[in-house]
Amino acid sequence: MAGSTFGTIFKITTWGESHGKALGVVIDGCPAGLPLTEEDIQPYLNRRKPGQSAVSTPRKESDQVEILSGVFEGRTTGTPISLMIPNTSQKSSDYSEIASYYRPGHADYTYDSKYGFRDYRGGGRSSGRETAGRVAAGAIAAKLLKEMGITITAYTRSIGPVTIDMVRYDSRLISSTATCMPDAQADEQAMAYLKKCMADKDSCGGVVECIIEGLPSGVGDPVFEKLDANLAKAIMSIGAVKAVEIGDGFEAAKSRGSENNDPFRCSDGKIYKSSNHAGGILGGISDGSSVILRAHIKPTPSIFLSQETVNKDNENINIAIKGRHDPVIVPRAVVVIEAMTALTVLDACMLNMTARLDYLTDFYRTK
Repeated sequence: MAGSTFGTIFKITTWGESHGKALGVVIDGCPAGLPLTEEDIQPYLNRRKPGQSAVSTPRKESDQVEILSGVFEGRTTGTPISLMIPNTSQKSSDYSEIASYYRPGHADYTYDSKYGFRDYRGGGRSSGRETAGRVAAGAIAAKLLKEMGITITAYTRSIGPVTIDMVRYDSRLISSTATCMPDAQADEQAMAYLKKCMADKDSCGGVVECIIEGLPSGVGDPVFEKLDANLAKAIMSIGAVKAVEIGDGFEAAKSRGSENNDPFRCSDGKIYKSSNHAGGILGGISDGSSVILRAHIKPTPSIFLSQETVNKDNENINIAIKGRHDPVIVPRAVVVIEAMTALTVLDACMLNMTARLDYLTDFYRTK
């Protein structure tokens, strides 16, 4: 299977299946000397792991990470870092029935079409559990970015019809609400909506917003390696994401140029924009403003209502899916989006070191 590697300099390869012995990631290109222990990574995995709230799958996984290589005496060595996360709560019998048919909204049919074979235990590589390796790698990328003064914050912007009000924004609520909404009133409304979905044996989708702060202007490449293009690819590679916006996004299509353009101003010799409709990226290159992106996430495809589908004998059938499933993917996807954003931005920053002659000469010139 191709397509499990992401990045150019800071490169990751995820491995493992939903119901295999373990999942993990190999990270290549991490600079030597970064202080790193499992305790730096575990908080990110704790945010992603299942079984933490009434709106999360009841599957219980500790998601305890183990560093297998690339770290010595508490610091990265510059060699590949291998991380492993054991699976401890598989119930593969819950999925034995789906070997004979294709679940609506899942990758069962497309995997069979491509490979002529699939791991039906929880979806194998197409399962959301594959993202555990991404999150573990993203924790390291975020730690490196923090050393550079760059921070990334993601949160739930909406669930179903409920959207946060930025007037009530409180960043402390991102980690304390089951929905990851930074708005207590919206969280309460969203929880009520989710309970209704669960009572109806249904699911819902939503939107995650992610803000990159501290990224200087000049990061990203024009044409095919635009920063926004690579961010969109990174976020769209997350299984449940169906659309990505940068800045005003979809709303930009409805506005006029006079409304959408961000005026440039200068104060004390520093250039800045007086608005940020572009979302911090112009021509594929960061402009020094906060980078703003939004990921639109589909409803969980595993629902307990009866659904129409087809089996491997090409017969039309009705099914009722069994197993343990999230009624909404959005809250657990928040940290995944944060991780993929961190991986993309760090790789772009590393690539940027070759963009100008003075970056090289200032570093290598003999003093």
